Amino acid sequence: MCGIFGIIGEYNESTARSALAKLSHRGPDYCGVAQNSQLFFAHQRLSILDLDKRSHQPFKHKDILLSFNGEIYNFKALREELNFEFKTQSDSEVIIAAYLKWGEGFVSHLRGMFSIALLHSDTLYLFRDRLGKKPLFFMQEKSFYFSSEIKALTPFLKKKEMNEDALLSYLSFLTPTPPHTFFKGIYKLAAGEYLKLRDGVYSVKRYFDLLDAPSNTISDRDEAVVRVREKLEESMALRLDADVPIASLLSGGIDSATINYYAKSMGKELQTYTLGYKEFSKYDERANARDTADFLNINNQEVEIDEMAFMEASDTVLELMDEPLNDPAAVPLYLLFEQIRRDGYKVVMSGEGSDELFLGYRQYFEYLDIEQAKTLAHKNWLKKYFRANFSMNREWEWYKRVFDDTLLFRTSGDKFTDLQKNALMRRNVKDNESLQYLQKYRDRFEASTHKDESLWYSYIDLNIFQAEHFLTKLDRVSMAHSIESRTPFLDHELANLIFSIDPKIRYEDGVTKSLLKEIMQGKLSERTLTRKKKGFANPYMEYLINSGKIALIQEVNRETGMFKEERLKEYLLTASRGSFKQHIWGLYVLSFWIKKNLL
Repeated sequence: MCGIFGIIGEYNESTARSALAKLSHRGPDYCGVAQNSQLFFAHQRLSILDLDKRSHQPFKHKDILLSFNGEIYNFKALREELNFEFKTQSDSEVIIAAYLKWGEGFVSHLRGMFSIALLHSDTLYLFRDRLGKKPLFFMQEKSFYFSSEIKALTPFLKKKEMNEDALLSYLSFLTPTPPHTFFKGIYKLAAGEYLKLRDGVYSVKRYFDLLDAPSNTISDRDEAVVRVREKLEESMALRLDADVPIASLLSGGIDSATINYYAKSMGKELQTYTLGYKEFSKYDERANARDTADFLNINNQEVEIDEMAFMEASDTVLELMDEPLNDPAAVPLYLLFEQIRRDGYKVVMSGEGSDELFLGYRQYFEYLDIEQAKTLAHKNWLKKYFRANFSMNREWEWYKRVFDDTLLFRTSGDKFTDLQKNALMRRNVKDNESLQYLQKYRDRFEASTHKDESLWYSYIDLNIFQAEHFLTKLDRVSMAHSIESRTPFLDHELANLIFSIDPKIRYEDGVTKSLLKEIMQGKLSERTLTRKKKGFANPYMEYLINSGKIALIQEVNRETGMFKEERLKEYLLTASRGSFKQHIWGLYVLSFWIKKNLL
């Protein structure tokens, strides 16, 4: 895992090197730069595979330069079919060889996580991996700039201004939706996209879409179980390859237990880590994790944090994110990775993606049930009733959408509704205005051969809730400690396979993660398989209130006037009662960013 950075065009060397230094945490093992008067092409290396200095980047071959962040898990297989005189054992050199054979379509042959900058003569290519595990940002003024993180691009902005589309999509979906970032003028590639720059003009295209997977090619449940198990085992084996020690996260749930079961069965004894909270046992998963560790006979380390540790780390975490991200779990996860790094690990296995692929959220089943209300023959009076009787309750919003014949499911990160934003903000927000940020995804879904709405849930969640929310969090907090995070459930071949299965197989028995649970039957304890999903819950709101930092929301609002004061007070009054907690945390994160960057 590494950091990539570059400038095409004129630049000030001192400013460029200062910007590059902001990425040093992503790759502390080596910093490389290739430059001339019109080019600054750089790399911060974190050595995981082929630790030899010959694999340092930028990697040069004739008139090709490469700066690559990530892992290509099938690079050894690709080496066998590429007619190229390899000088290293690195996956970086395989990327160049693949490009020479297949041109810009080489990316379709890669299996892994990556952001890639490849400069061939006067043409620059930027690629973000299929499921969005590795970030890639860019901007263009007189010169063109790209980076693994926003912080290396802000020094080149003439002025810091807020992108209103980022603000509105963030309030709706916990994170700015692509291509938006909170900094006007800085953009991000979406999962499965690539950018091509030539003669100062760039274009962005999509090279991968899960919806291209053929629909309903597997209709037998037994076949589905066998095929998914084989592909899952293959994905696990690929991601256990490293030249440094590997650790793993361990909660009380099935995802992390599955990863650690396969690691052990494949001869890898991973050190596992579990987080606990000193003052709030109701959020604690240590007992459940202990149970799983005992069953699998693995060594687990418990890390306990308290309010002081959480609040002391919170400012650091919000700054390293570069822009608002509404996920309070980022803070305890940062502290957990801090301990993992202290113990000397550079690679950590994590279970992201399982919920989206295997329908692990109970609300997916609730949405499928509510979808049936669309078929009611006489629903006009219900439509009028819901329009005339506004409620903050999320179920009210769900039924209103159904009776309005508008899109029901808008990601699992659906937070502030448009009507809530309209009531809170000192601006007019029309109902369903936020759909514009999902429209290109919905258009692709409706044009595809996939018709079951459960696949829409998985599709939009993998593209937004997972790629832009969870994976953004995981990338920033792990790389802040120079740790590579690997997510074996987010293998594109596994995802393609699941999208090819008759979707009813995933939910017809009403059991969350039904397919995964059947695969792991007999491999994990019944307690693990049947345990109610808890998620990465933590006492963030209790900490925020006790520390007094919650006052920042009103402080910033008095300076900006962004929100109506009385409605904002109503939200804040609900905090101690445990209602609208993530809404309030989102406002706090936003206020922190505004104060740091705009005031």
